[in-house]
Amino acid sequence: MQMAMGKEKRQKVIKKNLVAWCFLLPFLYFFVNFLLFPIIKGIHLSLYDSTLGGSQSFAGLSNYFAMFQDKNFWNSMFNTLFFVVISTPTIVLVGFIFAMFINSKLKGTIFIRACLFSPYVLSMSVVTGLWIFIFQPYTGLVTQMTAKLGVGEMYWLNTKWLVWLAILITTVWWTVGFNMVLFLAGLQDIPDEIYEAARIDGANSRQILFRITIPMLKDTITLVILLQTIASFKLFGQTYLMAGGGPGTHTKTIVHYIYETGFTNRKMGYAAALSFAFFVVVFLVTLLQNKLLGSKEE
Repeated sequence: MQMAMGKEKRQKVIKKNLVAWCFLLPFLYFFVNFLLFPIIKGIHLSLYDSTLGGSQSFAGLSNYFAMFQDKNFWNSMFNTLFFVVISTPTIVLVGFIFAMFINSKLKGTIFIRACLFSPYVLSMSVVTGLWIFIFQPYTGLVTQMTAKLGVGEMYWLNTKWLVWLAILITTVWWTVGFNMVLFLAGLQDIPDEIYEAARIDGANSRQILFRITIPMLKDTITLVILLQTIASFKLFGQTYLMAGGGPGTHTKTIVHYIYETGFTNRKMGYAAALSFAFFVVVFLVTLLQNKLLGSKEE
């Protein structure tokens, strides 16, 4: 009797495993073919002196040695890190403020939430095209506003530091809705009874914010910071379409430099080495952030 029950139990386990694998196999197929294999192929390609559509020869670590001596690589990496530093806190903070406003349950917040999130569904070309029109000299909306304020003509996309501000404004307008939704989901998970108890005990708005809301959103805040940091590292479309990496190479990011190396200069082996180095940098920064944010939570 026990043997029969054991056999039946094993059959149920096998059946469950088969059902699970039936659901997993389609995902594993796409994961291996479109994510894992390209990563392995890219690492392998970085060890070769290869050109796009041409011959290749084994080069060992020479691409990596050349990368460390490449001033363009360090310049583009610095530009990327600079954008990460200025964009991540800004977009996270603005997303949190918008989420707090939407969560206040005032009239019209549903419409405002849709308006704030709608830019996120637009394509990069549409977003940059719109903001190029806004920031263009002489006839652009922002230029006309500054001229009426007495500031004078401001060449946003051709001035060294103004171009970063223009790119930051464009990125905030385009992506802040996603962070807002994540924060809003976290805020709605906080029970109203906690706020009611705090108000009964005499807590003011500032105490409620810093001692209840933010501590209870620590997991959401960690997630948003990590996702936004990775997204800021991948900056390419805004700088490429709005400023072409200029003026000069002032806004040329590492992704832009990898694209230019691989598809313009046709140095696929060197571009693969740059890509792997970029992956290592993002991975290390993510680990460091996770450790720092995790230690604060503890």
